[in-house]
Formats: sequence, C-alpha cells, structure tokens
Amino acid sequence: MEQTFADLLREHAGEERRLFGRALWMFAETFTALLREKMMQNVNMIRLALVTLFVLLVPFLAMQITDEVNWDAADFVIAGVMVFGAGLTYELIARKGSSAAYRVAVGIAVATALILVWMNLAVGLIGSEGNPANLMYAGVLAVGIIGAVVARFHPNGMARALFATALAQIVVGAIALSAGPGPLILNGLFAGLWVGSALLFRRAAHAQVA
Repeated sequence: MEQTFADLLREHAGEERRLFGRALWMFAETFTALLREKMMQNVNMIRLALVTLFVLLVPFLAMQITDEVNWDAADFVIAGVMVFGAGLTYELIARKGSSAAYRVAVGIAVATALILVWMNLAVGLIGSEGNPANLMYAGVLAVGIIGAVVARFHPNGMARALFATALAQIVVGAIALSAGPGPLILNGLFAGLWVGSALLFRRAAHAQVA
C-alpha cells in the first residue's frame, strides 16, 4: 500500500494540483484498485462454486439413470469439499507464479492429488477402499505438501518437491506389487503426472532466471 501511494505521488508530483485534490485523486485510484481486486476474488469464488456444482451434477444425474451410482448426502458433501478445495488451492498457489508453465504445473499437481484421493476413497488403488495399505498414499501427498511449503512455492523448490513425490509414488507402487499389475500401472501413471508437473516447474524456474 505504501509503495502504491509513493508511486502515485511521484507520477503526479509535477502536475499543478491542489493538495486536497491530489489526495482525493490518490484515494479514488487506490480504492478502485482494491475494489477491482476484491471483485476479481469474488468472481473466482463464484466460478469455483459453479464448477463444483457442475461436477456434483454428474453423479446426481447418473443416479436418475442407473442404480450403479448410489450417493448419499455425505458423499456429495465430501466430493463438493474436495473439488472446491482443490480449485481454491490452485487459485492460491498459481498466483505465486507469473508464467504459464508455473500455472499449468500447479494445475497438474492439484488435479493429480485430487484424483489420487478420490480414487482411494471410491475404490482404493490397493484392493478395496477399506484396505489400510491405501493409507500409504497419504504419505505420498505429505511429501509433496511438505516439500511445497518448505520451498515456499518457488518453482525450483516445487520441482524438487514434485520429483520427490513421484519417487514416493513409485516406492508405494513397488510395495503394492504383490496386489497385482493393476496398482503398478496406476502408480506409474500417477508418478508420470508428478514428474510432468516437476518438469514444468523447472521450466518456469529457468524462464524466471532468464
């Protein structure tokens, strides 16, 4: 805020304005900028809510067509919180980078985490959703989350965090190998997504240096 006022003063220092008029103009400019930012945040929240509603409409409509989909209120609440939370996480982290590579990397990482959690809650990657072995995937996510926080979301640190997450995913896949080839293939796909996100973060870091 202080920087904004200082910039405005320098910009208009040479103009012949009365002190009150200049102060009023600066207040109007600053207030307009804050209002624009607040409106943009509200628009983002509304957009996230609409996307969440659209996602929840899919199982709701499927329940009207087939008995294979049978969600209760708790299922809708959990799914809604997960989708909205993932979108909000993306909004908060993506704004920390200025490049398209950074934003895409964040999108891939958040989407991969969401799908990983969703699949484990729905069917389970190892056996059924009730298999305690699926709790190992919480460790995979913990590696990524802790790494991102330690890196303070800087692209170089994010790249290392996502490479570590991919390695954790591979380790879990190797442990789950006894459950059959299915979990191994799925773990390989998830590891590939983590690596793809890490490579994009690395590209964002190189662009930042250049």
